[in-house]
Amino acid sequence: MKVVIQRVTSASVSVAGEEISAIGKGLVVLLGVKQGDTQEEADYLVRKIINMRIFEDTEGKMNLNIQQVGGEILSISQFTLLANTKKGNRPSFTDAETPEKANELYEYFNEQIEHEGIKVGKGKFAAEMAVSLVNDGPVTIVLDTENK
Repeated sequence: MKVVIQRVTSASVSVAGEEISAIGKGLVVLLGVKQGDTQEEADYLVRKIINMRIFEDTEGKMNLNIQQVGGEILSISQFTLLANTKKGNRPSFTDAETPEKANELYEYFNEQIEHEGIKVGKGKFAAEMAVSLVNDGPVTIVLDTENK
């Protein structure tokens, strides 16, 4: 699995011009599921994301996690994170998991975050989405379960 995490002051996702989810302060998480990924990888990412100290404390140092600041997460499934661009100019997505398995792990990932008491807004799986966000910092971090 691969994720791109962006610290935000606000974010929303729309499908066909209609907003389907929005959050205030928190994180936008773009999640790509690779062939062979399991709940173990999802659990690892959930632990890493909710414990990551990327919010500023009273001294302006990144020392607080999402729970400590009462933040929310906007979770978006994004298979394009698994693009292979080594050959030619057209990305290949053969490393991405099948839609059925990817959606199952995406939903599992979101449920695990919710079990930690964090509000999760979601995109619509396999839909054409418009994601709007105000990146705070900017802070953007990439995590990959292959490098854990």
